[in-house]
Amino acid sequence: MRKTRYLLSSGELKRKDNTLMYETAEGKQYIPIEDTQELMLFGEVSLNKAVLELCTQKEIILHFFNYYGYYTGSYYPRDHYNSGYMILKQAQHYLDDTLRLDLAKKFVNGAGRNMLRVLKYYRSRGKPMQHVIETLESQMTEISAKSDIPSLMSVEGHMREAYYSAFDVILDKPDFRFERRSRRPPHNELNTLISFGNSLLYTQVLSEIYQTHLDPRIGYLHTSNFRRFTLNLDVAEIFKPILADRAIFKVVGQQMITKDHFMRESGGLLLTESGKKVFLKEWEEKMRTTIKHRTLGREVSHRRLIRMELYKLQKHLMGDQEYEPFKALW
Repeated sequence: MRKTRYLLSSGELKRKDNTLMYETAEGKQYIPIEDTQELMLFGEVSLNKAVLELCTQKEIILHFFNYYGYYTGSYYPRDHYNSGYMILKQAQHYLDDTLRLDLAKKFVNGAGRNMLRVLKYYRSRGKPMQHVIETLESQMTEISAKSDIPSLMSVEGHMREAYYSAFDVILDKPDFRFERRSRRPPHNELNTLISFGNSLLYTQVLSEIYQTHLDPRIGYLHTSNFRRFTLNLDVAEIFKPILADRAIFKVVGQQMITKDHFMRESGGLLLTESGKKVFLKEWEEKMRTTIKHRTLGREVSHRRLIRMELYKLQKHLMGDQEYEPFKALW
């Protein structure tokens, strides 16, 4: 399995013969491109056409994040796996209101079931979660009755709001209070971590889409308008509770990240470079962690699990097998 590599410091990315070298004030770092799937660029990085040509040749995706840790865009090498047949199938399911709504409901339902799994996990460990669980279960009953995407998105928003209300109880850390969801910029430490974790997940799903026949520009829950990518946002909804949120609970709960890992700027908070390193280390650990797949009967990593979710979606679009979102059992 090829790896994700993170470049946090500012510097210059260069091509040296048939490999990449990253030169910063601290020195030179050679990047083994044969086992690299994508580069996550957080620092101020300069590069040239020769770098992009090599990345295209080796099918390496570049994901760019701004100073605040927000995803800003990708260099997506030529679409070598894309097929006209699959694009037509995706478009067919998007343009048909019934087919699109059916898929969108599956994404929302999958997200809700995994949010419930997280809440029930902490309930089993003595956290008072019952009221939130009942609220979320009640909201999920409304999914099937919705007849359009905006009303479905409204239900999803209320589900997420109820779910987030449990974060303060789960963490029980005075320095990490949820208060309310805030973005661009986030107004407190917990919201900063949520935004950072979600950005990582969006780009991870995007990288996995690149390894399939799917086109990331055609989503179903998130409207395919003038945004570059939407399918990755749809699929990420399913995995946010069990990947991004669980990573947050660990780094905060075990005090791996503290209030000292944040700095205030431009009316909001952002993670320091040392804070990003801590979170990224835990994120990579979570991507490598394996679980026993109940259908395959063998261990698969969370990174592989995302890819398998996309394969299931492909089969649904081709009419081979009804898509059912991944449901965590732990």
